[in-house]
Amino acid sequence: MNAPIGVIDSGVGGLTVVKELMRRLPNEQFIYIGDTARCPYGPRSSNEVRKFTWQLAESLKTHSIKMLVVACNTATAVALESLQKNCPFPVIGVIFPGARAAIKATKRSEICILGTAGTIKSGAYERALKALSTSCQTVSLACPSFVPLVESGEYEGDFAKEMVAKTLEPLQKEAFDTLILGCTHYPLLQEHIKEVVGPNVTVLSSAEETADDVYETLTYFNIQCNQANAMPHLFYTTGSIPMFRTIIENWLEIPSPIIEQISFK
Repeated sequence: MNAPIGVIDSGVGGLTVVKELMRRLPNEQFIYIGDTARCPYGPRSSNEVRKFTWQLAESLKTHSIKMLVVACNTATAVALESLQKNCPFPVIGVIFPGARAAIKATKRSEICILGTAGTIKSGAYERALKALSTSCQTVSLACPSFVPLVESGEYEGDFAKEMVAKTLEPLQKEAFDTLILGCTHYPLLQEHIKEVVGPNVTVLSSAEETADDVYETLTYFNIQCNQANAMPHLFYTTGSIPMFRTIIENWLEIPSPIIEQISFK
């Protein structure tokens, strides 16, 4: 089936999921919307996040997508259930795949969750982890400065390194052997985070497990594309195209991405 797969996020963070989807599913076409003008979602109310997420999903419906990937942890926590109940196509989130990856990785059942204020407040990761392992012990930390840092494009330099170290100071006295990057923006800061928590902690994102879920869902419904798709990937942003383009070119290694700006009321 040659219909595209839609991917939505509060900004550029979901591109970390798109990168893994492109690697895992090279025959598929992806259409991505990053709501950079209204990013971050983490500090917003649940009603706002739900409204924005539905706007993005409705926009992608016009492209006749065959599946939707909610590549935003905050949106997944707030809106996934309603999307799954009401959309005419399969909808995949990123929280349960991330929890599953952590349970596979941990040796002591001690897991740390980093996320936006909204994701941490929702307790969605804790519930997902407990559903997979009742013996799991968790510690969580909201990192409100991380998303703006990534969205600004300043995630590689010394300033980012210092910001990450300062933000993670509360974890110094906590015990854990696995850390979930509970926001799809955070993998762009992964090397800085690894440096702070040390070599004995496994740092992981939900991208790989999410890609596996997408593959299995496509196969289950027999809607996968079985031959190379000649259609280019499409990218939409509600914010700055130049900044969006730079991150797509650097992170996805697409030399001339097709990007358009859209807006929502």
